[in-house]
Amino acid sequence: MLQGQHVLITGGGSGLGAALAKRFVEEGARVAVVDISLERCESVADEIGREHVLPLEADVTDTHSLHKAVDAAVAEFGSLDTVIANAGIWDYNRSITRLNGEEMSAIFDDVMNVNLKGYLLTAEATWRHLLASNGSLIFTLSNASTYAAGGGPVYTASKHGAEGMMLELAYELAPKIRVNGVGVGGMRTNLSGPASAGLDDRKFSDIMDKRGDGGNPYLPLHDISTDPYAFTGPYVLLASRKDGANITGEVIKIDGGIAARGFAKTAGGDNLC
Repeated sequence: MLQGQHVLITGGGSGLGAALAKRFVEEGARVAVVDISLERCESVADEIGREHVLPLEADVTDTHSLHKAVDAAVAEFGSLDTVIANAGIWDYNRSITRLNGEEMSAIFDDVMNVNLKGYLLTAEATWRHLLASNGSLIFTLSNASTYAAGGGPVYTASKHGAEGMMLELAYELAPKIRVNGVGVGGMRTNLSGPASAGLDDRKFSDIMDKRGDGGNPYLPLHDISTDPYAFTGPYVLLASRKDGANITGEVIKIDGGIAARGFAKTAGGDNLC
């Protein structure tokens, strides 16, 4: 479906980003995997094949670092057809009721810097190349882009903001560039938290492991796969010039049916006194 496409993925060194690299190569694309850790990128390239994957180091919060990586990808490929802004961190449900102002401020800066600023700088570093190719920009969003309780207030705000940014860019970059999002649910990845809260060594997969084999009982599709590869399909659709040609400014939700669930708990603050 994506034969001959050139794709750049941020946060591509592990988890969903690495799964996307694998899927896009299977669909016929060559992929630039961008991550703050070159070691992780090299590992993905070795696993999938160096002839298909270009490993690049960049910090998505640093515009000079991003532009350097983008320039390297274009020098190697000649063009970019699809860019996936995927780098992110989670706040591990840090609630406003359990943090003081200084702690909340530090977490806010860390999360917004990656989840919002990182997406905007990725778009800025790549839109000119996407304009030249009539390409596609895809944001990894979340169930927290739409609903409460997918994280704490900082993460939820960052993902709501990312959806708003996606919609604005879909307007600003039309008609030459399509901009969309994929609202993913929880999956087994190494998604970490803000360093300011001492959560940079945590892994979201640890939470999944505690659930065992029973899945998430709060989802209608509670027994769905939490393998990141199972979430890659909508990205292929949106990147496709054939099947995704008429889609922009949209979010495809792949979260196990959160919108279709009943009420497990009506108020998050029932235990407050």
